Order: sequence, then C-alpha cells, then structure tokens
Amino acid sequence: MKRSPGTSYADLVRRVAEHPPMPRSPDTAIIDRHRWTIFPNKIREWRRRSGFPKLLALSQRISGIPYIRLSKIERGEVFARADELAAIARALGVKPQQLLIDIDDPGFDIARWASDFQDPAAFDVTEDTFAVLLAAALRARRDADARLSIAAIETEYGIPPVILSRLENAYKTLDRWNDATLAALCRIFGVRDVKSLRGEIADAHANGTLTPYLAQVANPALRIAKTRAKVSALRADLASPGATASSQTTKAPPPLRVPEASRHASETPTSPAVMAAIQASDMAMIRLVPVFGTPLHDGLIARSATGGTVEAPRIAGPNAFGLRVCRPSLGAALPGRATVIVDPDRFPSAGGIAVVREEGGLRLLSVTFDRDGRMMGHSLNPDREMAIDSLDPSDVATVIGAVFE
Repeated sequence: MKRSPGTSYADLVRRVAEHPPMPRSPDTAIIDRHRWTIFPNKIREWRRRSGFPKLLALSQRISGIPYIRLSKIERGEVFARADELAAIARALGVKPQQLLIDIDDPGFDIARWASDFQDPAAFDVTEDTFAVLLAAALRARRDADARLSIAAIETEYGIPPVILSRLENAYKTLDRWNDATLAALCRIFGVRDVKSLRGEIADAHANGTLTPYLAQVANPALRIAKTRAKVSALRADLASPGATASSQTTKAPPPLRVPEASRHASETPTSPAVMAAIQASDMAMIRLVPVFGTPLHDGLIARSATGGTVEAPRIAGPNAFGLRVCRPSLGAALPGRATVIVDPDRFPSAGGIAVVREEGGLRLLSVTFDRDGRMMGHSLNPDREMAIDSLDPSDVATVIGAVFE
C-alpha cells in the first residue's frame, strides 16, 4: 500500500487494519521477513571504513551508549536518538546525517542491507509464518481479556515484559522458546500442549479472528511508514541548534584525593609522573557512592540521604549513586531491601531497569518495547506503564547493578 502525500502514519495504520493485505490461509500468509529492521543505517559501513572491524572497539569510544543498545542501533532493531547518532558520528569522524539511509532511494535494497545480520539459510517460512500468527493471536487474546495486562502476565504466567514484547512482535519461532514459555502460552490460550496450541491458532486464523492483528505484526507497509516518519523526525532534530549535544555527556569527575601513604614529610612538590601514578592507583581502588532512598506513596522513592554507601561497579559514571528499592515494586526478583546502583549518565535499554524522576520522587520501572516499537516502562506494585521515549532524557537514568541484603 503506497502512502499518498499528506497521509499520516496513524492514518496508514487504520487503513491497513481495515483492509489488511493478508490472506486467511496459514499456508499462504504473507509475512515481512524484515519486520525487525526498522532503522537501516550506515553505521556498520562507516565503522569499518573508520578502522573499527568490531563493534566493541567502537563502543569503548562512546561512553554514553551501552554496547547492547549500540548493537541494536547498528542492526536497525531500534531507532537512535539525535544525541546518540551525533555521539556515534563523532567517534567515527563523520557527520550524523552521513549515517542515515533514505529508504525511498531506488538503489536501496532492504534484503541486501539486512544480509549482514540475517542468515537466509536459517529462515524457515512455515515456522516464521506461525510466529506471526502466534503474535497476532496473543494480541487478540489480550484485547479480548482486560485482565491479561503486562503485569498480570508476568505475575500469573511467568512471562517477563521483554519476552511478551518479543512474542507479540514475532521475534522468534515457536521452536526457539524454552519449555517454561511454551507452557505459559498453553495456559494463556487454555490448551494442553504445543500441538493443541498450533491447532487453536490455525483455527483462529482460518475463521478471520486474527486478520486485523496480522497487519499490525508483519505488514511491510507499516514498517516502511514507521521508518520514514522516524527518520524524517530524526533529520529535523539533527538540524535543530543544540540537538546533537548529548544528553548523556558525562561530567568531569571530582579531583582525585592524594592517598595518605603518598604524603611525605618533604615539602617538595610531587612530580607530574608520580601524581599520575597516584591517581591511577586511586582509580583502581574500590569506589563507594552515597545511598539515597526512603519510601513515598504510590511506589515513589524520595531522594533523601540515608547516610550509607555502596560499592559502585567500574562502569559507573561520576554521578552514580545508590538507591534503596524500599518495596518490591518490580516483583520478588528485586526485593525492597535491595539497593540498586543508578547511573544518570546512561539511558536504559530494553530488558533493563530505569529510574524515572517524577514531580514527587523517583520511580523504578522495568524497560521493554511495546508492539509499536516504543520504549515502555512498567511496575507491578503499583501497576503502572509509561512511555519512556516521551520523557526528558535528563529525567531518566539506568540501573547498572544491585546489592542484595
């Protein structure tokens, strides 16, 4: 389906949902093999040109972007923000715009671009088709039962939000999920085993129940429209004055103290070489950061000093601090007596934990992507969801470690 001038992405979503180009037969269902590739770019190309054969080497030059997120950006699985693209471009010595691809260029071929990341030999049409049908069926099942919220599916069926997101976006074929996930899916659909699950979903597809949802999961027109809209917005952000200033730029660390053992009776000034050695030794020592956190209403945590300290991991930035969890708002895996180490100079990624600053205090949120590709945060107690992408980056930090008592 081509997009006519003036047609918004939301309009296209509605049109495709109303007239989905998907036949009902499971054997002939059309699927988008490149549905995960929403942000094709030239990062890999310029990385190799710039002398970084491995992504890890480039990641070590960009302190503000975790390796996992950088990998997802390069593979086109997530959209980069303007400040992230600018940071990558600076490390590569190019302009941010040089890393973007015009997907409407006649010379662009998504299959050729994705060939570096996807093995054609590993593609199973039948299983991939069923993964799409399963994603559509899960969406339909949740829409039909308001009790199947993200929080309920995690607590009652044991499927974490990040796994639910992958299921609803057909990221893996059924044979690649573990036994626990397969058992949980059977419970959600009320069937005995995987064979029955396949039959249940095939029947739902045959009678048209999945039709409106299939277009949301695997329609290339939606992917293309989404990429076009996001890249256009990204170009506009890059053209705005100051937009490329990284929101994750680390502040200069405080002056290093001189260890007592290095203070001699002599008043002779310490030489630069000796001072450098002292600083290097000091940096290698255990680093303690202050701990904050007292419980507030509605799952919030006050950033009030506790007087305690906690050891920070080596990757912690200069502004890192400890935060008492206070209550198991994310479930039993992160008990209230735990202390998390928070780095405000890092932005969270899917599968991690974010700390969001609200007007009344701080909130811990598990991070995932929703079915539309937005970065979402949620908590179990209270049951909350919010779009992290829409927040000011300065109000969002990431958890880089935890200490359990």
